Amino acid sequence: MKRLFWILTLALPLLATAQEKIKVACVGNSVTYGMGHKNPAETSYPTQLQKMLGDGYEVRNFGHSGACLLSKGHRPYINLPEYKAALDFAPDIVIIHLGLNDTDPRNWPNYRDEFFGDYTAIMESFRKVHPSGNPKIYICRMTPIYHWHRRFKSGTRDWYWQIQDEIEKIAEHENVELIDLSRYLYSRPDLMPDALHPNPEGAGIIAKQVYSAITDNFGGLQLPAIYSDNMVVQRNAPFVLCGTADSGKEVVARFGRQKQVIKAAEDGSWKAMFTPMEADGKKYTISAECENKKIEYRNVVIGEVWLCSGQSNMAFMVKESSHKEQSLANLKGKDIRLYDMKPRVITDNVEWDSIDLERLNRHDYYITTEWQEHNGKNTSDFSAVAYHFGAMLADSLKMPIGLICNAVGGAPAEAFIDRKTIEFNPTLVDILYNWRENDMIQDWCRGRAAKNTAKSNNKLQRHPYEPCYLYENGIAPIACYPIKGVIWYQGESNAHNVELHEEIFPTLIESWRKTWENPEMPFYFVQLSSINRPSWPHFRDSQRRLAGNIPFCDFAVSSDKGHPTDVHPKEKAPVGERLARLALNQTYGMSHVAQHGPTPVKAFSFRGKTVIEFSDAVELKTSDGQALRGLEIAGKTGGFTAVDSGKQVTIKGNRIIIESEAQRIRYAWKPYTDANLVNEAGLPASTFEIKTDNLPPRRFKPGSDNR
Repeated sequence: MKRLFWILTLALPLLATAQEKIKVACVGNSVTYGMGHKNPAETSYPTQLQKMLGDGYEVRNFGHSGACLLSKGHRPYINLPEYKAALDFAPDIVIIHLGLNDTDPRNWPNYRDEFFGDYTAIMESFRKVHPSGNPKIYICRMTPIYHWHRRFKSGTRDWYWQIQDEIEKIAEHENVELIDLSRYLYSRPDLMPDALHPNPEGAGIIAKQVYSAITDNFGGLQLPAIYSDNMVVQRNAPFVLCGTADSGKEVVARFGRQKQVIKAAEDGSWKAMFTPMEADGKKYTISAECENKKIEYRNVVIGEVWLCSGQSNMAFMVKESSHKEQSLANLKGKDIRLYDMKPRVITDNVEWDSIDLERLNRHDYYITTEWQEHNGKNTSDFSAVAYHFGAMLADSLKMPIGLICNAVGGAPAEAFIDRKTIEFNPTLVDILYNWRENDMIQDWCRGRAAKNTAKSNNKLQRHPYEPCYLYENGIAPIACYPIKGVIWYQGESNAHNVELHEEIFPTLIESWRKTWENPEMPFYFVQLSSINRPSWPHFRDSQRRLAGNIPFCDFAVSSDKGHPTDVHPKEKAPVGERLARLALNQTYGMSHVAQHGPTPVKAFSFRGKTVIEFSDAVELKTSDGQALRGLEIAGKTGGFTAVDSGKQVTIKGNRIIIESEAQRIRYAWKPYTDANLVNEAGLPASTFEIKTDNLPPRRFKPGSDNR
């Protein structure tokens, strides 16, 4: 309605002249001009905008390379001939995209306090030259500046986002519409050859955003693919239904008896938030309606929703596991719904064709899917770890369980982190640079990516292993969907650098918790299994320590289910169930459910003996009834030596007593280990290293059970 009112107001002075065109001035810098294009007159965004708007509009390009907004900057737009020409044009619509060059160290650090006033002065100048005094003015959030810009880390990164914030404040203060030119380009570095200037395809994306803003045409009612029939809505949490519609149009959203009426915002977005509901066993219909279009989802239930992510051991399917018959036989009586995000192409050691490569660039990496009630076929093809996790939850909670699986074979953790978080991390920002040659990324990942993309001539060709890629393609599209928590099985592709992973992993969790706006979102992960790879004991111990330092995070041991040469052990049921134990105990408050294997809490030497005390255990034992395996001890400076457990070790309750003094103790410290310590619940102990204290606990008596 507001658009119609403005068009009518604008048209009144034009009625006296026959069919005068609506004049559109594109004011800006080199991005507006079309810098880097072979023929800007044909491919710049103003030219493409003209084609979209048609003959009823006259679009002119007033972009000038290097122009800054600040009047005291190194090249102020107001001093350039394009500015005067734009004013002489007396446009009915003004699109302002300035600010990128104000990130220059000559500009923003010195004159940032004048940005607001200088911007509003330019807007006012266009009002003064328009016959009505009220042209339609749009100001733009800037297009991205990527990390390979020469001044990125020296100031441009920080100043860019400060200017973005200032532009938003100006739009709100001046009550003008804001066009977000970063929205669809920030995740498309392949369209920015020089880190700053979009190529013709990128210019087309800009033109489409401007076209939608001018015409209010955002493609009508649309919703993300994560919504479908058979979905599970997270109980006891506000359910968010979001999507796009033409600007200003009324959207009627319904969830059972709840009804929300929302108007689509200026950028076409809308969001309906429904009151939290309990899992009640009922089946609901959810719908959204706008104008003559209605989208409806049936057979919707309320329960618990978990995201199951990682690399190939999470993707490992039920039909490939050693428990496939048992898994499929236990389907009855469980309401488990599956949303399986499988990639279009698998990262095997093959060259991908040009069609697949182009799909990767355009964020078309996952096969279109929808929520499904479990059955023999879709369960067989689903993640084995995720399914057994969900099955145990369904048995214990007696309610529907929704599982979203997003796992990509070989994927490093950095591929799952959002771009802005990495850009502002002092350590991880360097992982973005020349990632195909960057030894911060595991060489196997770089080699496999090179093989997959060998047929591409695009220097900026995307790949799933690229930092940020899987977040942009797999996580961001589902971020609107409420979840309870995350289970994670990954690390094989980061085990080459334990210290770097200790920065990456907490950053990933922080990124996802920020995405879902839940700083306490549970995050349970699988510690790496055992295999003959030298770095893995250190990595497993690092994972153990990380879990203790990250709130609402814990891990399940899998080293007892490993294989000396196979990175994909087939016993997945126990792993999924150990993750479920963590969730049941910590997230759902079932304190009677054993959640951990034996956990070392202290060690001390006393009168020629060394004692290790464990929590999460009343009666320590071995999994096979044999003598304890896997213990090693060391002095202050000496190396570790294996302990003869048959002669030197006694198990008493929750303590292990070694018949010699030690300064350090290791357990299960082999790449592939057959260590066998468990608690009374049969849950295994983790790989660990612990130092001894100088003094024992009070009243300790060697030879007694000391419980």
